[in-house]
Amino acid sequence: MRKAWLVAGVSVGACLSFVALLVVGTYSAAAGLLGGAGGALHGAVGLAKGAVPAAYQPLVQRWGNLCPAINPALLAAQLYQESGWNPKAVSHADARGIAQFIPGTWATHGIDGDKDGDRDVWDPADAIPSAASYDCELAGYVKDVPGDRTNNMLAAYNAGAYRVIKAGGVPGISETQNYVRIIRTLEKSFARPVGRVEPSRQAAGAIYFAQKKLGTPYLWGGNGTPEQQGRFDCSGLTQAAYRTVGIELPRVANDQYNAGPHPSRDELLPGDLVFFSDDLTNSRAIRHVGLYVGGGYMINAPYTGAVIRFDKIDTPDYFGATRVTEDGAKALPTARP
Repeated sequence: MRKAWLVAGVSVGACLSFVALLVVGTYSAAAGLLGGAGGALHGAVGLAKGAVPAAYQPLVQRWGNLCPAINPALLAAQLYQESGWNPKAVSHADARGIAQFIPGTWATHGIDGDKDGDRDVWDPADAIPSAASYDCELAGYVKDVPGDRTNNMLAAYNAGAYRVIKAGGVPGISETQNYVRIIRTLEKSFARPVGRVEPSRQAAGAIYFAQKKLGTPYLWGGNGTPEQQGRFDCSGLTQAAYRTVGIELPRVANDQYNAGPHPSRDELLPGDLVFFSDDLTNSRAIRHVGLYVGGGYMINAPYTGAVIRFDKIDTPDYFGATRVTEDGAKALPTARP
């Protein structure tokens, strides 16, 4: 729900001009596609604004540089994938804490990261350093294996170092290959971009769908079903818009934030998702999302009693933006432990 100081919409004449801007801007962006930002992350890797909760960011930044096989964004991607930053998470396999260590692995590889005299799997100050330390230990085991050292390390984390050594790289196990792909993709959503973020190929289609919903009454929890008279809430609208172009986003706004890299405010393009929060240091606190259309405006499903409309994005609770990618959306967890 947005705060009351959101603008109340724009006039019909202005809406028509925004539609023109939307179409021209979006298709220009799509036509201007150049090389992507894919591939491994090199050099000093910073963390995207608020992608890691503020309480854990210093730990991730410090321990993510423990060895050359990892970086802070990669470590953040693992922790997000494992627990969604929940230090009390417990899986069906009894994996525990923010880094999801099973008891036997913790007994062998858990470290006293904060030097307080104990090794507590429930304490992120121990669990996050232990995750980094374990990654680096595995990287040492597979250091002579051909191929990308980080991919081999992640494969060892999932399947065991012996299988990676025997296979001469990432083994042909679908679960392991998928794990490596997911973490390397998520890594890009946690890294602070250091160059141009590739425009979205699907942006125009997503905006086209959302544009047709202008004037539709808002519904909390709305997914646009016939039973709901085609009404949406904020993340229901963005999810439905990108679904029409073959991209399946998570249902809630704070997970949608991790569906791709994060352009800065002055790099926004039509089709980017824009996010809002009362805590500008923590993406898990995001509570609202809109679909950017250009000119400082978004298509927005704002709150109960309002309709889907154009609203300005430059408000005190503006958090940041995500340029949705198909691979980024596919990498997001569908369930939590």
